[in-house]
Amino acid sequence: MASASRSSRGDPLIELSGYSFQYRAQSAPTLHDIDLLVRRGEKIAIVGASGSGKSTLISAINGLIPHHHRGTAHGTLRVLGKDPAQVQLVETASAVGTVLQDSNSQFVGLTVAEDIAFSLENQQVPHGEMPARITRAAELAGIDDHLTQSPHDLSGGQKQRVAIAGVLVDDVEVLLLDEPLANLDPATGRATVQLLDALHRDHDRTILIVEHRLEEVLHHDVDRIVLMDEGRIVADAAPDEIIASGLLEQHGIRPPLHVAALRYAGTPVQARQRPSRSMDIALTPQQIEAVRAWVGSPASEGTEADAGLPAPSPAPALELSSVRSELLVGPARTALVLDGIDARVEQGEMIGVLGSNGAGKSTLARVICGFEKATGGTVRIGGVDASGWSLAERGERVGFVLQEPGQMLSQPRVIDEITLGLRVRGIAEEEREQRLASVLEVCGLRPFRSWPLSALSHGQKKRVSIASVLALEPEVLLLDEPTAGQDFAHYTEFMEFLRQVNGSGTTVVLITHDMHLALEYTDRVLVLSGGMLLADADPAVVLTDPELTRRADLVTTGLYDLARRCGITDPHALVHRFVAADRQSRRTPEESR
Repeated sequence: MASASRSSRGDPLIELSGYSFQYRAQSAPTLHDIDLLVRRGEKIAIVGASGSGKSTLISAINGLIPHHHRGTAHGTLRVLGKDPAQVQLVETASAVGTVLQDSNSQFVGLTVAEDIAFSLENQQVPHGEMPARITRAAELAGIDDHLTQSPHDLSGGQKQRVAIAGVLVDDVEVLLLDEPLANLDPATGRATVQLLDALHRDHDRTILIVEHRLEEVLHHDVDRIVLMDEGRIVADAAPDEIIASGLLEQHGIRPPLHVAALRYAGTPVQARQRPSRSMDIALTPQQIEAVRAWVGSPASEGTEADAGLPAPSPAPALELSSVRSELLVGPARTALVLDGIDARVEQGEMIGVLGSNGAGKSTLARVICGFEKATGGTVRIGGVDASGWSLAERGERVGFVLQEPGQMLSQPRVIDEITLGLRVRGIAEEEREQRLASVLEVCGLRPFRSWPLSALSHGQKKRVSIASVLALEPEVLLLDEPTAGQDFAHYTEFMEFLRQVNGSGTTVVLITHDMHLALEYTDRVLVLSGGMLLADADPAVVLTDPELTRRADLVTTGLYDLARRCGITDPHALVHRFVAADRQSRRTPEESR
């Protein structure tokens, strides 16, 4: 049902005053004394570590609390002047549209048009009115060329546009987006941010974005950042003010990389310099000189970004020779997904496989694991042709963690899931307990060991799937988008653990579109595009090459922009210096001795 009338720009749309909420099954409140005012036409980023209360705040605003999530609320909450608890959920939903992190869970129609029409059908809108409204919503979301296709046949970015169109069809006043960039490659993520900016700027939508990838959200203007921690709002201010304050780092949120680099160089930013975006920041001559001197200075011993690369071994952990893969896409019709991939991964390396959604990264991982057969070429594991191996034989050597945890989890409790593979392999109980305790600790799951999987968040389920494979101690570990949707604290904790695993001799292959991860943690990267290998090189070199990133649908980082702004002719030197400083900042006092 379309809104009968719209409030004027700047009028209050959402008001919370002293609002607290405690879930019925919890012993303590999740939200504490929230004071928040959202005016019509604002675009706000809501950030905070996992468990800070962001999702609960969104559920209160869109009416899922109390209609779906039961509990006790105190204080005042008004959405368009009404308390969501006192009106039907459909009334709130007609004004506030929510786009979930996992777009697939939001689809109900066989085609894009049917999916967009779902809300209209529920409201019994006359069929004669539907086509125009469906087309209008699809045009706003930039998905009008795909109305007859199945949502499940689309790319990640296109699926997200379908979900956005599905709420725009109601002419909602407010768009709430929960981790909209979590599963998107950098180029598609940037396109999504551009779409949201157009909806905000040109169509006067009020937009609230919950997102860990703050630097990408800030690619276009945001009015305010709301920073949450432990169920409270600890800051609510303009982006430049919050970024310059250092509050993001204090509360476990990664600032834009160029801001972190300036701090490592000993020259922190001020709000008046407009530090939110790397191309807009007003650098002082002193800052430029400080960055140039910092890049030219030696890194601390043992922290060089490219130190300790494994020497070529007689029997590499993995070797791919002219690997091809064709998938059946219709009756007697195939599509070439991998086209002549040649690559070698040495024992003990940690490498990244980069590329946009649909580049062939996940298919490459499935071919290595034997889930899909290569239609040409050879896959060698530990120097041995694995083409005749069974899945069980490959599984003894190679562990694979899927991108979607729901595809891996089958047991009722966390402890059951993590120990399943150990029980199947006949591992003794004492050793099972030791491995269980180890992976629970490093994956941040110790408090949840006896929890039912159904009670976990998406990010927590992801960590359970990773822990279940790590417990098997494979020689080669492949992870498909291991940090997607995780906050910076869990991202750092998990990747530091993977470095320890890698340091003990396990070869690690990270299938990812997270360029920060590739820069900070991998020895080198393979770059795929359209099923072909575009590059096999140092990630700092790859991600400071504008032409290569363009061809691969990636984007250069703010570090590249900072290098150019400072007149540094070799931008990957700045990237290496940043990575070394970043690693040094994470070292414990014992490691630094």
